[in-house]
Amino acid sequence: MEKILTVTQLTQTIKYFLETSFDVIWVTGEISNLRRPASGHVYCTLKDEASQIRVVAFKGTAQKIGFDLEDGMKIVCRGRVNVYPARGEYQLIIDAAEPKGLGALQMAFEQLKGRLEKEGLFDSSHKKQIPFLPQAIGIVTSPSGAAVRDILNVTARRFPSVDVLIAPAAVQGAEAPDEICNAIADLNRAGVDVIIVARGGGSLEDLFCFNDERVARAIYASKIPIISAVGHEIDFTIADFVADLRAPTPSAAAELVVPDRRDLLERMQRLRSRITHACYVSLRGWRTRLGFVAERLRDPRGMIADLRMGLDDRYARLEKQTRFCIDTLRGTLQRDISLLDTLNPLSVLKRGFGIVRLPDGTVVRDVGLLAVNDSVDVKVSSGSFKARVTTILQERSNGGKKV
Repeated sequence: MEKILTVTQLTQTIKYFLETSFDVIWVTGEISNLRRPASGHVYCTLKDEASQIRVVAFKGTAQKIGFDLEDGMKIVCRGRVNVYPARGEYQLIIDAAEPKGLGALQMAFEQLKGRLEKEGLFDSSHKKQIPFLPQAIGIVTSPSGAAVRDILNVTARRFPSVDVLIAPAAVQGAEAPDEICNAIADLNRAGVDVIIVARGGGSLEDLFCFNDERVARAIYASKIPIISAVGHEIDFTIADFVADLRAPTPSAAAELVVPDRRDLLERMQRLRSRITHACYVSLRGWRTRLGFVAERLRDPRGMIADLRMGLDDRYARLEKQTRFCIDTLRGTLQRDISLLDTLNPLSVLKRGFGIVRLPDGTVVRDVGLLAVNDSVDVKVSSGSFKARVTTILQERSNGGKKV
């Protein structure tokens, strides 16, 4: 009798044979029925003209793929066959994927990236500073795309007064590189403060105009700072590496280039409050110090009155001392004058005395110097005259008698 299997046993047997029969495989096909639940996993169907298979990309894989899976996209993916027993379905669990035809584009991207990097186009020393509050913003993008609407919405919300100048350019297709280069040149001549080169998401083929060497060199040559906002956050282009700043999305570029007016007003209000509080604290401190000084400082009017009275007292004392000194000096002078008058020979002459001199000017103090008939000059108080000695009388001490 043949062995009867349960559904689970059969499913487990199929699961074992399928999963052990196939190692890691590469499969190509078109995506359909794509779903992204809250878990972050991606579920879709990979099909060709005749068949289809369910595909699962778990969250970690979906984040590493580097682009968004979309319905209708043809991809080449790598994975392993898996049987989900709960539903009895087989599926492909992938760990890598790339758009079909990516190989040639990726090689061209890597080659250009390496060459421009060697030339120094990516060096941070060449990056220009993005202005804090630009007066005019230039946008290079398609005027009908979602990117320009996102930028305008963000700038209008954050800082309505900023001017926005749009330089229309194709952002996909063969003509796009030349139009992007011309738009960048036009905005440089227009004199805006900053330029945003923007485009929404897309496949590598869609974004490849931003991997064009002409666009890279136009961004590098711009005198005005350029922000690259091409694709989604996971998309990287040559334009991102050359630009002065990369934004993950066009909306993020607008947020980076324009500050929020409400935030600035709130910040100014906080600074004003801090300044006011600091001034209040400083004034309160000075007021306290002034109070301490005022308590220790006497009324200056009283000090001035004391100084004035002290000055008057010193003036009176100085005046008295000065008069005393003058009177003393005057008395001394009078005594000296009287003494001089007493010692003055002329004063002696006024009392009837005379000065006798010989013709040679010798003063006769002793009659022994004279002889009879000598001529002498006699000086009296009112003048002088000449005389001749006729008699010489000499006084001698002889018992009190004069001879």
